[in-house]
Amino acid sequence: MEVILKAAEGSEGPANLGGGCSMPPLKAFMDDTTIICSKEDETRRMLTRLDDLMSWCRMEFKPKKFRSLSIRRGKVDEATIFTVAEQQIPTVSQEPVKSLGRWYDSSMKDTRRGAETLELASESLLAINKCGLHGKFKIWCLQFMLIPKLLWPLLVYDICSSTVEAIEAKINKYTKNGWGFLRVFQTWQCTAEKQS
Repeated sequence: MEVILKAAEGSEGPANLGGGCSMPPLKAFMDDTTIICSKEDETRRMLTRLDDLMSWCRMEFKPKKFRSLSIRRGKVDEATIFTVAEQQIPTVSQEPVKSLGRWYDSSMKDTRRGAETLELASESLLAINKCGLHGKFKIWCLQFMLIPKLLWPLLVYDICSSTVEAIEAKINKYTKNGWGFLRVFQTWQCTAEKQS
């Protein structure tokens, strides 16, 4: 696949992103390929070139797994429709797409992702609370299972600090009151003081 991408990359120059920034027109990671062009006709030529190379290799694209996002003057352009293998590519407003752990949709905002992360934290804390484990094992589930699961969206999306503080408050509520973390910590502290 890398050979096909290199052959197609030579047909167009780097994409001009403005402000003196340019980027290669094709970006690939594992089995995901991203086409970045600064003009609509360049994108169409790149798609046609890729389609020709794939048919030459006796392979074919599955357009239903593609997504297109066209931005004009800082806003999502719904009128631009791209095709590959004589089939229409769905836009991200029709079908959002997840790439490298990040969801892309037509809103181009992360506010919805903050609410989803808060909901995930609430549901997960409730599930941990309802399980029949002892308090220190619930803390272990929180530390090694839930917190890493919550950190990825906090790193990938631009989530406001008030949402993060709400998540922290929920975690503190469960750890201090419900799971007996303070009792466990105080017992550990007392035994540590006696040993010294």
